[in-house]
Amino acid sequence: MNEKEFRFSLNDKLNVGDTEKQTYGCRANNPDICKNCYVDNICAFTSEDHICKSPSARWKKYYKKLKEDTIND
Repeated sequence: MNEKEFRFSLNDKLNVGDTEKQTYGCRANNPDICKNCYVDNICAFTSEDHICKSPSARWKKYYKKLKEDTIND
């Protein structure tokens, strides 16, 4: 697996699988210092579906903005 394929910035457009509580891929600025990095079935890099089930606390705010931007396009 190439981790770069599953790394996105907080400002990148939404992916299928993104919700307020999870992200497709990793949106951490520095995944290596994420408290859940490589934790089985939580981290996008270890789950088969590449879903991060514990994104940063800031993600909810960014998700709402990105969702609104998508609707307004």
